[in-house]
Amino acid sequence: MTDHFHAALKSGAFPIAVSLPRHDMALAEAARDAGADALKLHLNAYHRASGTTFGSFEEERPFIEAVASLGLPLLVMAGQETVPSAGEMEALADLGFEGFNVYFAHMQPHLLACRLRPMPAMADTSTEADLAEMNALPGAIIEASIVPFSAYGTPLDEADLDAYRAIAQKSAAPVIAPSQKRFVPGDTARLREAGIAGALLGVVVTGDTPDGLHDAVAPIVQAARQMRH
Repeated sequence: MTDHFHAALKSGAFPIAVSLPRHDMALAEAARDAGADALKLHLNAYHRASGTTFGSFEEERPFIEAVASLGLPLLVMAGQETVPSAGEMEALADLGFEGFNVYFAHMQPHLLACRLRPMPAMADTSTEADLAEMNALPGAIIEASIVPFSAYGTPLDEADLDAYRAIAQKSAAPVIAPSQKRFVPGDTARLREAGIAGALLGVVVTGDTPDGLHDAVAPIVQAARQMRH
């Protein structure tokens, strides 16, 4: 199991991953140039925040192979009710993908048998029992997708930090926070103080143009790197 992203989370480096709002090499290159520590792609999903529909592994394979050539750690949101086959998950591992992400309700046994690290996502409806089951998955990374859709794009507030803190305190696995709230550079220190191990920047922060993505991601990456010294 390739471990660059997980190792960065465990080391306290507070890595910044970028979730691409659509499969476009200009966006992927902008994220790389802004200093992103990892990229996240999507399969088999309608992404509500960006309004983008992502296809199957075979449909998206040309883009997946192109992104793999960038040399960044790669993560994949594997799908919803439909997910890649066992063979397709192995192909993703061969292409250098490190982790796969699904909402916990969509986890399937063959996913847990693959070489990619599980990144189960909590929803705003997840319970403490759900979190305990996620923590029982060997090598898991927890994605705390706990903000209701009605609050997307609003500033990070103390209630959010309290919620993240409660999850991190109960979790043996590293917890990452996706930017359902509109994260800004100063939020990196606030998130880390709350026990969050890294951030995943999506369309709420990045927008959907290469220049906009670069300009949003670069200062957040810089703030995270300043915390490492």
